[in-house]
Amino acid sequence: MNLKILFMNGYGIYVWSSFIFTFVVCLYFYLKTKKTLKKLEKDFIKETETLSKIELENLKKQKVVREILVSHSKN
Repeated sequence: MNLKILFMNGYGIYVWSSFIFTFVVCLYFYLKTKKTLKKLEKDFIKETETLSKIELENLKKQKVVREILVSHSKN
């Protein structure tokens, strides 16, 4: 393998370290957002369990709610 690609005329350490830093930060935010979404979905499901049947039927008509309920039932 050609090492000039890795070293980039002496700038490789800056390029690769900033690439790795950016990747780690993006990964952190992705995992944090995913964890928060799962928590909010669980809270939403708990809240829907306390609703009456009429309120639940009206709620199920909304597209976003249907998607949350369907994705939760798969798990």
